[in-house]
Amino acid sequence: MKKKHPLEMLIEQGEHQQQDFKFEVSDSKKIARTLSAFANTDGGRLLIGVKDNGHISGVRGEEEYYMIEAASKMYTRPEVPFTAMRWDVEGKTVLEIDIEPCPERPYLAPDKNDSYKAFIRVADENILANEVIVRAWQKSRRPQGTLLKLSYPVQMLLAYLDKHPAIGVRRFCQLAHIPYPVARNILSDLMALGSIRYVVEDKQILYALNREDKG
Repeated sequence: MKKKHPLEMLIEQGEHQQQDFKFEVSDSKKIARTLSAFANTDGGRLLIGVKDNGHISGVRGEEEYYMIEAASKMYTRPEVPFTAMRWDVEGKTVLEIDIEPCPERPYLAPDKNDSYKAFIRVADENILANEVIVRAWQKSRRPQGTLLKLSYPVQMLLAYLDKHPAIGVRRFCQLAHIPYPVARNILSDLMALGSIRYVVEDKQILYALNREDKG
């Protein structure tokens, strides 16, 4: 039985949270969103020269690499580092781009209106991170750490999440009778402390207890 090429084994996984196929790279700004999403989430791998159905089409010389380099250097803030390697299979070349999860998040990239935003990777899609997530990343990097007062809204939120799978910002505002800025700050504090995490359901960002942290 013929041994499978390592690239074929990667392609068999399909597109997922940490892998994306690209037939070609024709827009450095657009690919910058994928770099941002991988860097802000769990890292990931781009296979360029592979169609959505997993068929290997190959790349056009060095052009694809330079498009990725331009995306990183010109359209991500701060610059998203990456490594690259080439796979040669049956006369066709696939470019593999690897992005590690990066500690300096948020990493920003231009949205469709050329406004720089942070993206996150959810399954095989890149979606916009919201204010709560971005603030939590920023707070987690503070040298002095994050101080959270165990106020009534905080206690109510933790009690609610102990009995329910997740909550959205609007629902939290209603339950605790607090304005959005207060809810946003509490949620981002708890995320920075590792007490809660974000989850995405039907492209809506919700918040759940980080039960791994509870032991």
